[in-house]
Amino acid sequence: MILSIESSCDDSSLALTRLADCKLLFHTKLSQDSHHSPFGGVVPEIASRLHAENLPLLLSKLTDFLRTLTPSAPLSPLKAIVIANRPGLSVTLSEGMCMANALALSLNLPLICLNHLKGHIYSLFIDTPHAHISGGLGVLLVSGGHTQILHMRDYEHITLVAQSLDDSFGESFDKVAKMLSLGYPGGPIVESYAAKHSGALLPMPIPLLRDKRLSFSFSGLKNAVRLEILKAQGITENGAQSIVEGGALEELRAQICASFQEAACAHILNKLRIYFERYGAHFTHFGVVGGASANAFLRAKIESLCHEFDKRLILAPLEFCADNAAMIGRLACEAYARRDFSPLNDTISPKSLAEDFLRDCGVGI
Repeated sequence: MILSIESSCDDSSLALTRLADCKLLFHTKLSQDSHHSPFGGVVPEIASRLHAENLPLLLSKLTDFLRTLTPSAPLSPLKAIVIANRPGLSVTLSEGMCMANALALSLNLPLICLNHLKGHIYSLFIDTPHAHISGGLGVLLVSGGHTQILHMRDYEHITLVAQSLDDSFGESFDKVAKMLSLGYPGGPIVESYAAKHSGALLPMPIPLLRDKRLSFSFSGLKNAVRLEILKAQGITENGAQSIVEGGALEELRAQICASFQEAACAHILNKLRIYFERYGAHFTHFGVVGGASANAFLRAKIESLCHEFDKRLILAPLEFCADNAAMIGRLACEAYARRDFSPLNDTISPKSLAEDFLRDCGVGI
């Protein structure tokens, strides 16, 4: 079995995966949401310190599990140590890398360094020994740091088709929640407020609506939310206090959240429609991954689109949408089979490396 470590942002996670059949044997995770919520987003220094505290605690739990299998030598079944060393926050990636190096060196095991985003793709295949989809797999990755369309033929052929020009889908939810003083993480909070609203929506721009490029952008939509909030504050300053106090304030928040979510998801769907029309002949399945893929409104819209284009939709289990070590372990099964080992090092990267994804978006996608 292999031990995988995830510390790319604000979730500390360890997992054990059996190499023979890619079965997830053990998974543990500690979230930092309550620590970052007062600040409306992740504070890197706090995240780094908490990883330093949490990772040893998780390793102790993992060792206790292994002790039930091999009491005298609990770590002896391990065949490799796996770490997601890119992309992410440098100060948090470093914490995971320190643990990975220490374990690999002390146990004399190979080290496998992997791309965290590829791990999200493999969240679709946790507990599944066969990850290859012969007809091709299109993927939407939506998280706090990334919004991408990826195309996968197999482990070695993953093409980056489109990505955001500025904010990510998940980041925009966090920032809208912060502007409305709703807390962090913003994704589930904004979604829950949006579900409360059933009336008229505020006019929100759908980004890049007439632009046929496969790119995403959320900064303009985020600014439109800011302007709506300023408009409400302006009314308050003119004396109409009831509009943004008490129940009216909650109604306004719900209306803004619903309007924003509708426009953000419409933007995603518009770009996916272009991708389906342009490259639909090259894939039979479509997956949605990443922390923000837990959004039920977005999932329902994409399900309808897949039905329209006769594509089979596959989704990661909700517990494995956000960052986790289980998906890194599943990806590592493929790397281990290819002996794709890494030298002991402290190399981390806040961005994906150029060689991580293919860039050819032509017919040979």
